[in-house]
Amino acid sequence: MADQSLLLNAVTYMGAAVVAVPLAKRLGLGSVLGYLIAGVIIGPWGLGLINNVEDILHFAEFGVVLLLFLIGLELNPKRLWAMRRPILGMGGMQVGLTILALFAIGRLAGLSTSSALIIAMGLSLSSTAIALQTLTEKNLLTTHAGNSAFSVLLFQDIAVIPMLAMIPFLGGSVAEQGDPIIGSLKVVAAIGGIVVLGHYLTRPIFRYIAKTGMREIFTAFTLLLVIGIALLMQMVELSMALGTFLAGVLLAESEYRHELEVEIEPFKGLLLGLFFISVGMSVDFGILFSSPVMIMALVAGLVAVKLLVLWIIASRCTDPVPISQRPIFAFLLCQGGEFAFVLFSAARGAGALEDRLADPLVVVVALSMVTTPLLMIIYERFIAPKYVEAGENREPDKVDESDNTVIIAGFGRFGRVVGRLLHANRIPTTILDHDPDHIERVREFGYKVYYGDATRVGVLHAAGADKARLLVLAIDDPEAALKVVDQVNKHFPGLKIVARARDLPHAFALKKRGIEVFQREALESGLRLGEETLQQLGFGAYHAKQAAHAFRDHDLELFHDLYEQGAYEKRISMQRQTKTELEKVLSADEEDIEHRRKQAWD
Repeated sequence: MADQSLLLNAVTYMGAAVVAVPLAKRLGLGSVLGYLIAGVIIGPWGLGLINNVEDILHFAEFGVVLLLFLIGLELNPKRLWAMRRPILGMGGMQVGLTILALFAIGRLAGLSTSSALIIAMGLSLSSTAIALQTLTEKNLLTTHAGNSAFSVLLFQDIAVIPMLAMIPFLGGSVAEQGDPIIGSLKVVAAIGGIVVLGHYLTRPIFRYIAKTGMREIFTAFTLLLVIGIALLMQMVELSMALGTFLAGVLLAESEYRHELEVEIEPFKGLLLGLFFISVGMSVDFGILFSSPVMIMALVAGLVAVKLLVLWIIASRCTDPVPISQRPIFAFLLCQGGEFAFVLFSAARGAGALEDRLADPLVVVVALSMVTTPLLMIIYERFIAPKYVEAGENREPDKVDESDNTVIIAGFGRFGRVVGRLLHANRIPTTILDHDPDHIERVREFGYKVYYGDATRVGVLHAAGADKARLLVLAIDDPEAALKVVDQVNKHFPGLKIVARARDLPHAFALKKRGIEVFQREALESGLRLGEETLQQLGFGAYHAKQAAHAFRDHDLELFHDLYEQGAYEKRISMQRQTKTELEKVLSADEEDIEHRRKQAWD
């Protein structure tokens, strides 16, 4: 019966999501609001199909854990250090000013110092899941507002740790927490273990797994790594999400980064969807119906206070957000966040927050999450057109360090030459290769080469194919190279391809797929050697070069003539038919040579 109940619940979640989310997106409401609506419909206050909301919410919070792991993968330590000013500046100002404003309001409302501070801390946090989902859907991550919002969210996620650490003191239950020195040692040991694991041990393990060629084991170890770190952080009473974020940062420079993103992404998407559904189910409409004016006033007050603080920060910070993007920045972060649920739950357990305060606050946070997609709709339909009419031009997007201009797929003897030339001219490049041993050798020379199969759409997307200007296709296997071309043409039509053609049939196949810029790998090197040969035979340098140019022009003209006549198909067919005969001829030649060698020896 338990198995049947589990399957029934799974069908209910997926059915609600399949119906509500596409409908919400079609109406312009966004996927997040669709998930929230689905949760309300199937929850205790809707059709009542699901009742164990608390259990589901705790499980679904793992979606946020995976989300922060993926965020960490985008931030190598150098980039994180480079972002320290917006993170500490804008993020610190937002959290600090919001806590001060909400704490003052709480005290004026008659709350105790500890209750007012806990509520202010919880409500100062924004929803990382909703904000990042919206940034991704609206393609705003590379804008000034998107970068600024990301910095604030990152500081908030880090700030959760000291907030959680303060709760036992505010609840007066410090004595029950055990020896603080031992607790601190556990925390240091846990973080040290994550650093050692992420920096030194995971790479050889991933390399060993990659050599097996078993993709499911790669996925299993990725999930094991994330879940294991989350459990380790939970054991020392720290934020699971921040622990996995730290692991992601440590793996950001790994050659397996893009493959990790691809393996985690589906699980993150499903669990985040489940999280939003569970938030919708957690809205206690009993409290809302009993005190609708108070609840809606609290929601409006929370959103208004955070909007005011965010607008001040956006206009007064060292690198102010352009006025046309300030509404986006403020709307993205003005809601309550998922970590407020965690904070209020911990405060309840420590006796620092009464149920009469915590219950309505959970409803307020959940309803405030609904305001973000609604505010974004208001911005797109009513605010953004005014900036366009006023001639307010959107400033150029800030190019992120990971948003490289060129992607090189395949870093063997051919791709390395192209990569060295680009590197010498300081052109940002993302390099993908699928040979673990080869990657290790190349990395010794200082190149950032990532492990990933470029024939997979997810790997291309993770490598930035939707933002890059050019893909250099230098994969040795012609069939794999053609598969990459097909994937790019289908999913990234704006990405230009320059390709290596292994031979003439490969060049014909590339041409057929619309690739205009390609180089037959043996042609230029052969011509160059032929030119040198002519000079060694007494030709002058000028005449040798002219002869090589004439041959190149003739070869190119012949190639186009054959292509236009459809001869490339005949040539490929003939090549396949004569392959066996050619092997027989070569075998016979080898036998004849061996026979003559024996006769000479005798």
